[in-house]
Amino acid sequence: MLKIFKIVALLEGVSYLLLLFVGVPMKHLADNPSMVKAMGMPHGLLFVAYIFLAFLIKDQMKWDTKTLIVVLVASVLPFGTFYIAKKYLGARI
Repeated sequence: MLKIFKIVALLEGVSYLLLLFVGVPMKHLADNPSMVKAMGMPHGLLFVAYIFLAFLIKDQMKWDTKTLIVVLVASVLPFGTFYIAKKYLGARI
């Protein structure tokens, strides 16, 4: 389960950055919403999977409530899931 969470954390982070720094500017500056439409659903599914998996591995990782909150809040911050993957999961980025 931990390995799956690492992968989801990294994919969620990449999809968020693509939406935020490519999709949204294309939508508003170039009047081209295609990237937002293409990445919106995959990002949403990865976001939900990240939250769900965080709760599932909480006990395995021995996270207290504060750590779990940090892990959850990181999902809405740009580069947040990369920080979590490195600091709490030992993933090499």
